[in-house]
Amino acid sequence: MKKYNIAIIPGDGIGKEVVPAALNVLHTVAEVHGGIQFETKEFPWSCDYYLEHGKMMDDDGLEILRNYHAIFLGAVGNPAIVPDHVSLWGLLIKIRREFEQSINIRPAKLFSGLPSPLANPKDFDLMVVRENSEGEYSEAGGRIHKGKDEVAIQNAVFTKKGTERAMRYAFDLAKTRKGHVTSATKSNGIVHSMPFWDEVFNEVKNDYPDIKTSVNHIDALAAFFISKPQTFDVIVASNLFGDILTDIGGAIMGSIGIAPAGNINTNGKYPSMFEPVHGSAPDIYGKGIANPIGQIWTAKMMLDHFGEVEMGERLLQVVEEVTAAGIKTPDIGGNATTVEVAEEICKRLKQ
Repeated sequence: MKKYNIAIIPGDGIGKEVVPAALNVLHTVAEVHGGIQFETKEFPWSCDYYLEHGKMMDDDGLEILRNYHAIFLGAVGNPAIVPDHVSLWGLLIKIRREFEQSINIRPAKLFSGLPSPLANPKDFDLMVVRENSEGEYSEAGGRIHKGKDEVAIQNAVFTKKGTERAMRYAFDLAKTRKGHVTSATKSNGIVHSMPFWDEVFNEVKNDYPDIKTSVNHIDALAAFFISKPQTFDVIVASNLFGDILTDIGGAIMGSIGIAPAGNINTNGKYPSMFEPVHGSAPDIYGKGIANPIGQIWTAKMMLDHFGEVEMGERLLQVVEEVTAAGIKTPDIGGNATTVEVAEEICKRLKQ
């Protein structure tokens, strides 16, 4: 019996609704598998926790979390009570940075039972590998002067180590998929970091002669995500470009509410963290209608990370069977509750 210790952080808003639903599904997966077991412990770190304690997580929170195999996160943020820069940097980004979760992966595919807003979506199935630790989201920079003379400087930081790491992850991932990697660049307009990005990509691809490659400028690539998404397999992108592309990926699927993400530590020193893309949605919290699919698909990605790929594929297949049968939350055209969707997935997993 394989045992996986999972740290559970429901966080804010609908995270407190979709995480329990997804855990029910995850434990059902373990029951059906018969050879794995999930031991979970929940932590209350959230904006409510901040109001009570003046911090988003315990002082020794990272020491606690590092002993788990993975972190399963619901959502972070409630700007009505805590500014976003406080909540995000005090919990989500703190974990990403301190645990060296240098890769962010987000899939997008034509999902059964979920109409794409594209007129002719065909059968797209792609994965964006986003560099998650530096690039345009560096903290380097500052502001000087006041009034009309005020100046803001934001420095993008690209290291060869970080850039190459993301690219090698993308190429290794492509080996398990359709064998193609696309690089997102903008070297015709950003004259230092992007030519550097291109140079590293050209070096790395030489070590993967069996993988086909292409290079697209980010503006054209964003358009291609809409006009011909079926032509892509794995896309590797910088922090900012990857962030933009993955939101487009969620949009062409038909809802960002089903989109999952994995923050991957590649050196084995710390756990990876898995979270849906949708955020805390405080406007619908407590109504029981939050879409649990993003969180459940996130659980599938966690299964893949543990090497339980067959069970992960089975889980996603069942999720698509459920949406195809019309058992969906209101945000994607149904009338089922959060719990009803999760329970139907559990029922079908056991069949």
